[in-house]
Amino acid sequence: MVRALPEPEIGEVEVLGVDDFAFRKGRHYGTVLIDMATHRPLHLYDGRENEDLAAWLQGHPEVKVICRDRSSGYGEGARAGAPQAQQVADRYHLWANLGQAVEKTVNAHRSRLAEPLAGAEDGPGHPEVEPEVVQPSKELKIVTRLREQHAAAHELWAQGMPKAAIGRKLGLHQATVRKLVGARSADDVVAKSLQRAHVVDPYVGYLHRRWNEGIRNAAQLHREIQKLGFPGGELAVQRHLRRYRTGRGHAPPTVREVTSWIMSHPGHLRDGDADKLHRLRERDPELDRLTGHVRKFAVMMTARHGDRFEEWIAGVEHDTLAPLAGFARNLRRGFDAVHNGLSLPHSSGAVEGNINRLKMLKRQMFGRAGLDLLRKRVLLAR
Repeated sequence: MVRALPEPEIGEVEVLGVDDFAFRKGRHYGTVLIDMATHRPLHLYDGRENEDLAAWLQGHPEVKVICRDRSSGYGEGARAGAPQAQQVADRYHLWANLGQAVEKTVNAHRSRLAEPLAGAEDGPGHPEVEPEVVQPSKELKIVTRLREQHAAAHELWAQGMPKAAIGRKLGLHQATVRKLVGARSADDVVAKSLQRAHVVDPYVGYLHRRWNEGIRNAAQLHREIQKLGFPGGELAVQRHLRRYRTGRGHAPPTVREVTSWIMSHPGHLRDGDADKLHRLRERDPELDRLTGHVRKFAVMMTARHGDRFEEWIAGVEHDTLAPLAGFARNLRRGFDAVHNGLSLPHSSGAVEGNINRLKMLKRQMFGRAGLDLLRKRVLLAR
C-alpha cells in the first residue's frame, strides 16, 4: 500500500542539501537529497557515487547552492552536474575535523599536561624521593591473618592449653604455634612478611622520579619500566601508585579534557577549567599557539569572516603543529566550498535532521523491506 502511494512533486529547488547515510556502517551507504527551503526529502538512492548525484543535478538546472559535507565524491558530482551552483561546506563537519586535529596535537603533548609540583627542581634532574603518601596501603591479608592467629594462640596458651592442642584447635602446624607463642607481640611475627621483596621494588626509584615529573598514568609507567626489564603486570604498578593519589582531581587532565577546553568558547568554560587552560598555555607555547589558532577559526566561522580564511591557513601552515597544518592543507583541496561555508548563511542542519528521521525509519524496517520501500517512506514522512 505504501509503494502504491504517489511521490510528492519536487518542484523548483534552489538550495539543495546532500549527505550520506549508512545501511550498514563502514560497508554500505546511500545518499539523501534535501530541499533546504522546505526541509523536505527529494530523493534517496543507493551508493554515494558522484555520477549519480551529477545525473540528478543535470535534471534540475535551477539549483544555485549545494550544501554538502567535505566528501570529494559529492564535490565532483556537484561540479559535473551543476557547474553553475555554489558549493557550501558544512560548518559542523569543519568544526568536527578541526577537533580531531586538535586532539592529535594535544595527544602529542600529553606528557606536558600535568602541572609541575610546587618546589620541584628545575632542569632534567628530578629527585627519586618517595612522593607524599596520601592513601596508606591496606594491610595485607596475610598480615591480618597472622595478627589474629597470634592473639588466639596467646589466649589459649594463657589458659594452659598445650601447644599441640592449640595447633589442633586452630588448624595450625606445631612449628607455627611455637613461633606464635614465642613471639612477644604480633609485630614480631609479621615483620618478615612486611619485609618480603616485591616485584616493583627494583623500579621504585624510577617510578618515583617519573611521578615527581608529573607522569601519573600507570599504564604509561608500566610500559616504560617494561623496557627496563620489569617482569610484572600493570596491576602491580597501579597498586604501588595508589598510595600517592588523592582522587581524580590530583591526576593530570586527560587529552580529551584539554581538547574540550581548547574547543570551547572561553566564556562557557567553568572558572576552574579556564584557570587550568590558562596555566597550561603559559607552560606550553605550542598549546598556547594551538588555542589561538582554534579561537581565530571559531570567530571566523561564527561571524562569517570567510575573507580571513586564506590568512588563517597560511598562519597554520607556517606553524610547527603538524596535525593542524595537515588539516589546513586538506582545506585547500575544497577551498571554494569551505570559503563559502565560512561566508554564506547556508547550513546543513536540516540535512542532519532528516538523516536522524531516516535512521528511525530504517530501523523500524530492519530486515523486512528493501530500498524502494525505505525511499517511499522517507519521501512521504513529512
